[in-house]
Amino acid sequence: MSELAALSLWPVMTADPAIPMDPATLRLVISDQRRPSRALLYPWIRVASRVAVTLIVVGKRLCPVRFAAHATMDRLCLWFLRRFVSPAAVSLLIRHFVVETNLLNFCARNARLPGAAAVGLRPVTLADLGDRAVIEHDLNVYRVLSALGSARGPARPRDDLDFSMLEVPEIDPEPGTRRLLNLDIQTALCLMNIPFAFCLTPAEYRRAVHSLRLDTSLLTVLAALTGDDAFFRWRATLPPVRVDSNVDVPATVYEHALICEFALARLCRLRDSAAGSHLSPLNDR
Repeated sequence: MSELAALSLWPVMTADPAIPMDPATLRLVISDQRRPSRALLYPWIRVASRVAVTLIVVGKRLCPVRFAAHATMDRLCLWFLRRFVSPAAVSLLIRHFVVETNLLNFCARNARLPGAAAVGLRPVTLADLGDRAVIEHDLNVYRVLSALGSARGPARPRDDLDFSMLEVPEIDPEPGTRRLLNLDIQTALCLMNIPFAFCLTPAEYRRAVHSLRLDTSLLTVLAALTGDDAFFRWRATLPPVRVDSNVDVPATVYEHALICEFALARLCRLRDSAAGSHLSPLNDR
């Protein structure tokens, strides 16, 4: 009984060989989940956010006047991240922008798309998240997938893949900035979804939500380019042909970010294997 009482899920999660994620990033994810706000605030804010966003979306669809406030959304989110979200959570958020850009650029280069298809969104500071970064982040997925669908030339041979774009630069979450709260990333996403829904048009919000379903397409492309079926394990069952913005957006964003981390870690292992190292026996991590 004493042995059972001493067991904790966090050390097991850290050591679990079936979690295909960069170890340092996994430790950051675990640390973020152990924040008091994750246990005390998240369950309540998740419900309140879902109700607020539903009312906003319904109200904006019924309103005959369409309006957007992209600059206001950027300013609100940057202010919120600087004053109310922990540096670790901010690091994870900024990192996700870079990770997804790396995945898109891997697809673009190895499918030999024209240079215009390359993605340049690689923020390293909080300030870099301004100037429509959130909107561009979503649009980049559509742009690359559209270009892939129109591609006619042959992809790079699997024994000559370009892995040069996979590195993630050092990120500055402004740890020296005085914060009133240090919220975890999941609670922060719930609160940030409210201004997103209000400041985007219904069509823009629907497009942003649907972009989260495009992981299935991206993972399929990665599997086709690399010949590695491991990418199929993290995708949804069906292709993203059903459009639905009535989902738990913050939870879906969180899962989307984890899938991107899994995919990046897998590409890094394929890169290392191509350079002469070997994959683990589980062939996953």
